[in-house]
Parts: sequence; structure tokens; C-alpha cells
Amino acid sequence: MTETGDTRSATGEAREAPRGGLRLLMRYLPLVAPVLLWAVPCWVLLYGGQHWPFPVTVTGTVLFALGLTGMPLAMARGHGRRQQDRAAIVGDTLLGAVWVLFTWSVLLGVLLRLALTAAGAGDGQDRARTVTWAVLGVTAALLAWGYAEARRVPRVRQLDVPLPRLGAGLDGTRVVLITDTHYGPLDRARWSARVCETVNTLDADLVCHTGDIADGTAARRRAQAAPLGTVRATHGRVYVTGNHEYYSEAQGWVDLMDELGWEPLRNRHVLLERGGDTLVVAGVDDVTAESSGLPGHRAHLAGALQGADPGLPVLLLAHQPTFVDRAAAHGVDLQLSGHTHGGQIWPFHYLVRLDQPALAGLSHHGARTLLYTSRGTGFWGPPFRVFAPSEITLLVLRSPQSPTTP
Repeated sequence: MTETGDTRSATGEAREAPRGGLRLLMRYLPLVAPVLLWAVPCWVLLYGGQHWPFPVTVTGTVLFALGLTGMPLAMARGHGRRQQDRAAIVGDTLLGAVWVLFTWSVLLGVLLRLALTAAGAGDGQDRARTVTWAVLGVTAALLAWGYAEARRVPRVRQLDVPLPRLGAGLDGTRVVLITDTHYGPLDRARWSARVCETVNTLDADLVCHTGDIADGTAARRRAQAAPLGTVRATHGRVYVTGNHEYYSEAQGWVDLMDELGWEPLRNRHVLLERGGDTLVVAGVDDVTAESSGLPGHRAHLAGALQGADPGLPVLLLAHQPTFVDRAAAHGVDLQLSGHTHGGQIWPFHYLVRLDQPALAGLSHHGARTLLYTSRGTGFWGPPFRVFAPSEITLLVLRSPQSPTTP
């Protein structure tokens, strides 16, 4: 983090104290967060004035204690060195469920209790039990709906994107974006095939995948990724790496996508020519690539644009929206990204915005750069999407030189 002028004027000791506090917070957050996630709902549902019969209180407390101990163990076995898919499914599902339970325990535990108190509804025990049943009901409904949202084939989101430097011959170019498919412990080979069938109905000139294909190596998730080889596009299929490739032997994914007929844009570009005009389609490795230690893997925009005519419009694929500052500095016309999942499970999107400049949709950056951030085609980890629907995106590029452009 860059220091501001105010922080520079402070003493070294004053600067060191908050930094030390932040380091301590980040060090102990993985230990404190699971305790809070399970302890807060436990208190709201069982000990907030309900006065349940003793067997109910004991049983509920035991269940919360099992969740608190079982969730991190399952996630460690599922996502750690052993990579056990069944354990990952259990751990991920518990994580998603307790996040929703925690969120609504806090919200309804405060707001509903205040509303009931203000209305003079019942005594303290009645209000506490009403809150309990409301939290459980809302949580169950959201988890059922969120699971269905996560597992369905995404709806197609279509929008026109005006690019001032786009030639008239390229007006109407259809670019389909899929991203963050996250093939993983839950077998989604049939879902993958249906996604690709949907893409093939969109009459795409160019199909892009902006990374995070899977959680796991290409060898383990090959069957789920195989339908990507059936995707059709008039002018090409292009792909860039996401951060999750670098958790799972990224070069294996680059090789598999190449084998499936997709062109990996690893700090390079291709040209899309249509109607006598040309579009530069460039791609960069994910910003985490260099820290992976894999030889030759890094995000290098200058290399991606090397040799391209600077007068031509540029479409850039970069997994993370945060790369847009560099894209804007190089005069990129449109960057396509994923990574955020639109937050995936509300209200996690507030935390995403601390790390990324955009959550979802089209945004402007710098003098001429547009950024489109997809909410993602699949889901990561917990098999739920709550108030953050997945998408397959159809972007129709528009030229100001065409009479069809509004």
C-alpha cells in the first residue's frame, strides 16, 4: 500500500503501530473468523433469551461445535495436500451455509428484535424465539434458492459496447465471454456441456474465457473441461489464465486449452479482421502468475501489445479487474475480466470491493478504457449464489462510424 502525504508526516513509531496491528489481524483472522461464524449464530439462536428446553440447547450447541471443528478439517483435507473431493464438498457446503446463517443471524437478530420490541409484540422469550425461527427460515430458503442458482446454466446477458476507435467494418462484432467456470469437486461435466451448447446458439465472432477454469489440475478436471472443445466461433476462441490456475499446475491448463482448440493469449495478441477493419485481441497472464515461480509466467501488457499498430482498437483479456489501471495507462479500449463472481454470496461483495475496482458490469477508467467485469459462469467453493447470479455474456461491439450505432 502506498503511503499518503499524511502518513509520511507521521513518525516512524506511529506508522509501525498500525502496520503491526494489521499484521496481527491478518495473522489471527483465519483462527478468529471461523469462531465468529459459528459462535454468533449459536448465541442468537440458542442463548439470546429463548430459554429452550435443556435437551434442545445441548443438542444445538453440540451441532454448532461439530460445525466449528468439522468445517476447517474438511476444507483442509479437501483443498490441502490430500485433495479429497468429498471432504472439499462437505467443507465448502458448510462454509457457504454458515456464512448465510451468520449474515441473517446478525441482521434479523438486531433488526427484527428491535421491530418486535418497538411493536410491543410478546415478551422477551417470544421475541427471541420469533427471531430464531425467522433466521432459520430465511437461511433455509436462501440456501435452497442459492444452490439452484449456482447449479443452473447461466442466463445470457447481452449488451452493446460502443468503442470510439472501432472501425465500421467491425460494428456488430459479437464477443461471448465465459469465465470462472471453476470445475471442481462437484462433477459438472453435464453442466459444462449445456453451457457450451448455450454459447453455440449466440453466433459468436469471438469467444473468450478469462481464467479460473477449474479448482484442481487439468488431469483431474479434464472430463469437466472437455466440452469447451465443442465451442464454436467465427474468428476464434481465446483464453487467459486466472489465479486458480496457479494453484493447480497452470501450464497443464494452458496445454489442455491449446489441445481443445483455444488459443492461450499469454502476453501476446492476435488480430480479428472483419469488414476491412482490424481489432487487436490481446491477453495477459494473471497478476499472480509471477509469484507462482513458473518460468515465463507473468502479466506483461507491453509484451502483449508488442508489434501491434497503436492506431488500432484493443480488446484485452485480463482475469482480474484490478489490472485495468495498467490497461488504461496503455490506452486499451476494452478490458474483459472475471474473478469477482459478483460477490457470489451476499454480502461478501462488500469485501470484494476492497480488493477490486469493479464488482460487475461495464465501467469507465481513464481517458477511454472500458472494463467489463463478469459475475462468472460457475461458482467457487460453496455451491451457492445469493443475489449474485452467474452469467454468459454477449457483448456486441459498436462503432461510431456505423449508422446502426445509437
